Amino acid sequence: MRSKTLSRRCSTVTALALSTVLLPLSAAHAADATPTANPATPTVNRATTDAFGRIADAVFTDRTAALLDRPQAAPRTALKATAGIPLSAALARTEGTSVNSLRGTRDRLAALGEAYTAADTQVSVDKTRVRGDRATAWVTETTTLTYKKIRGDEPDTTGFSAHHVLTFTARPDGIWKLAGLRATDQGTPQVNQPVTPTARMTPMAVVDAPRAATSYPAPANPKTLGRGTPYDYAAMATYAEKYWKNYNPAYRKFNAVGGDCTNFVSQSLLAGGWKPVTAVTPEEYDTWYYVANGQSDSWAGVNEWSWFTQTAHRTTPLANVYQMDVGDVMQADFDKDGSKDHTMITSYRSPSGVPYLTYHDADTYRRSASSIIASYPGAAYYAYRT
Repeated sequence: MRSKTLSRRCSTVTALALSTVLLPLSAAHAADATPTANPATPTVNRATTDAFGRIADAVFTDRTAALLDRPQAAPRTALKATAGIPLSAALARTEGTSVNSLRGTRDRLAALGEAYTAADTQVSVDKTRVRGDRATAWVTETTTLTYKKIRGDEPDTTGFSAHHVLTFTARPDGIWKLAGLRATDQGTPQVNQPVTPTARMTPMAVVDAPRAATSYPAPANPKTLGRGTPYDYAAMATYAEKYWKNYNPAYRKFNAVGGDCTNFVSQSLLAGGWKPVTAVTPEEYDTWYYVANGQSDSWAGVNEWSWFTQTAHRTTPLANVYQMDVGDVMQADFDKDGSKDHTMITSYRSPSGVPYLTYHDADTYRRSASSIIASYPGAAYYAYRT
């Protein structure tokens, strides 16, 4: 029978609770407003908003720096006073654990033959809200990492745009305190984010694609990409790399209802020549289409896409993720419960045999398969030849 609830969601990151970052309200008012007579009355103005953004920038910069292929300078950015704002001992411990776990990611990447030499992180505050003694700031993190030329054929950079919510509370003496920081994007957590597995529902029993190995190098399984093929794989890659961050307005977004990752991959496949299927047959998950008033389950659902492509023989399972080439698709089941969580498309393959994935949720450009595997070594991976 058809599932009633789509597996559209891409893996949600568990909120990372951060303890206090202190911001005197009097300092926040100094730049563009007269300090209130009662310092215990919390407000947020331009200076406060700027400080909120700098706190987030310091935390994300420290996390990203832990991934770089060089000794990290001490003290870390977030452990120093940022515009006079210190981190509490509790936050230092929390972020210390996070940074140490990311160094583990760096080491796993190195074992797979990948490293980053530089990084740039920028944070913008999109909006703020104050309700009583509680302030919320929505921020966008934009990070670019530079690949180290180990094999010599790596692309220059990988990048992503991620969204976070910071929650502040005001102490009785009028001091802002950063009480929480969580990611709001669905899908594969970014390479600079520690991961805590979340519970998943066990899916219905269905015939599914086999898992793919993650060892490198993989046995040869070349793909014909030029003329004479039924699909335009270059067009798939071009589409993905054009709309990975700036979404195509011709399509609906599913970020707020479980994740946009499979919707985005379906768009890329359509751009490369996949034909819609609208005629219903006795087979399960037998349609794949997008129209003005709706779409098939398989268009936007992670597991449903897999079931359709296997049933319709649109894809062939690959034995190893490193066999993927341009236009091929990788899915991940982060907690190995049998229900896939995320869909990504290969937009570049290096001559040395490393696929680079581009995807939505969170919006990411040319992230290597090695980076994903090193970040989530306990996940199950599925690779599809399109």
